[in-house]
Amino acid sequence: MKKIIMVVLSLALLAVLLTGCQREANRVSYNLSKEADQFNVTRRVTVYNTRTDKILLEVIGNLSVQSSSGDIDLIVEVGPGQYKKHFINLNGWTTYVVEDVSGAFVDKYHYEVNFLPEMIVPITFTAND
Repeated sequence: MKKIIMVVLSLALLAVLLTGCQREANRVSYNLSKEADQFNVTRRVTVYNTRTDKILLEVIGNLSVQSSSGDIDLIVEVGPGQYKKHFINLNGWTTYVVEDVSGAFVDKYHYEVNFLPEMIVPITFTAND
């Protein structure tokens, strides 16, 4: 009887210990989202028409993206303690992509995403010291 109780307790302890484990990708995703929502990450939001392949809107800056029932809300930091909020309504012919332009020093690897590169105006980031 004691062996059965020990096996059950051991399995329960193992289950509790494994429940707290996360994959590295989950931690990185959480950290990136947190940094972006605190306006520490430069992002590019591109809204385009899937029927005509035309870009309708592009917003670049330190912004937080909130999505709700067919809409996206962009909260943009425009200065110290100054913010603007933009509402974008999506329909069956529009979609959007959010790109992390600057990174948050969470991942050591670099990547690039291009959609219709001839339609997107290149940007250059400079540091103001």
